[in-house]
Amino acid sequence: MKTKTVELVASPRAPHFVGDGFRVHNFIPSGFRMDMQRMDPFILLDYNSTYNFPPSDKPKGVGVHPHKGFETVTIAYKGKVAHHDSSGGGGVIGEGDVQWMTAANGVLHKEHHEEEWSKTGGDFQMVQLWVNLPAKDKKSNPKYQAIKYEDIHRYQLENNAGTIEIIAGEYKGTKGVASTFTPIHMFNAKLNKGGKADFEFPAHYNTTVLVIEGQVIINNQDVAPTDHMALMANDGETFKIEATEDAIVLILSGEPINEPIAAHGPFVMNTQQELIEAFNDFNNGKFGYLED
Repeated sequence: MKTKTVELVASPRAPHFVGDGFRVHNFIPSGFRMDMQRMDPFILLDYNSTYNFPPSDKPKGVGVHPHKGFETVTIAYKGKVAHHDSSGGGGVIGEGDVQWMTAANGVLHKEHHEEEWSKTGGDFQMVQLWVNLPAKDKKSNPKYQAIKYEDIHRYQLENNAGTIEIIAGEYKGTKGVASTFTPIHMFNAKLNKGGKADFEFPAHYNTTVLVIEGQVIINNQDVAPTDHMALMANDGETFKIEATEDAIVLILSGEPINEPIAAHGPFVMNTQQELIEAFNDFNNGKFGYLED
């Protein structure tokens, strides 16, 4: 096996607000060579680093908006989000939970801080990821996977190094509960200080490491601090991470779909004509109805 090296370590870009409830650093697509094609099938990653929201009687968030042609994955580290979509999906994403929504043929969606959490406020930290769909699946029916923290499968590392939480894919024989359209691995590596973990993915899989908490060293040489993302090169299969302090690291690796990407706002299709059709479908009410 050949080592998968670090191509670059990206600092968080200046944050911006999505709605009034999500203060995010955009890593994908970005000016760090991490565009949609390079990161395929991961076409967007917004990271809400730890941010303290004051108490609010009116929950902050994002009102009704459409999605089509891909999936959204929300991983909650701190805080709570309530969400609803026009296909009937919805619920509360609590700390440690994951919401996996397949927009596919089109849905309307809204998400806000959970009402009771909003009244007290506090630290808020989340990742929202967009996962592309192959052309053959872009017109499938919307669906929703609510993955509770207690239902996530775990692999205990040796020598009290920590725990790997497998959201999707597989780690050393332990499989995640999420179903995916293409091969995707998505893990939270929770490492104790000095803890080490090794990972193995096919060389052509696009792979990134986002440091949620703490600091890690990759392959004994590349330092990735809190809120930084390491992009792994497509030059090998295995790499190692060591935590220099207690750390939480989001590991993403997926097989590229390798199809044309035509994206505009909340729609990700394969051609410009399909984008026009998506806008027409939305304007003609084909995504259903959702009250703001």
